[in-house]
Amino acid sequence: MQVDNALLTKLEKLSFLKVSDDKREEIIEQLSQIVNFVDNLSDLDTQGVDDNFAMNDKSTFTREDKPKCNTTINDDILKNAPQSGDHFFIVPKIIE
Repeated sequence: MQVDNALLTKLEKLSFLKVSDDKREEIIEQLSQIVNFVDNLSDLDTQGVDDNFAMNDKSTFTREDKPKCNTTINDDILKNAPQSGDHFFIVPKIIE
């Protein structure tokens, strides 16, 4: 992918950022280096690499997923709402 002034202008529009004219060439050069680096990653042969490959043998700690409800927290939050009922926020209808 070639990073040029047109692509930088499009990225500015999408990101709602403005790059000053004196920094444009520097930004284009930096973005080109990043894109070239990422393109190099696609050349790596990962055919024999296990999908679960990690740098160490320890697995990620997982906890049991137990649902719980602390009603005092819910009540504290809802008491700040302009309107609430049955432990829910009441908001005006916006879709007809």
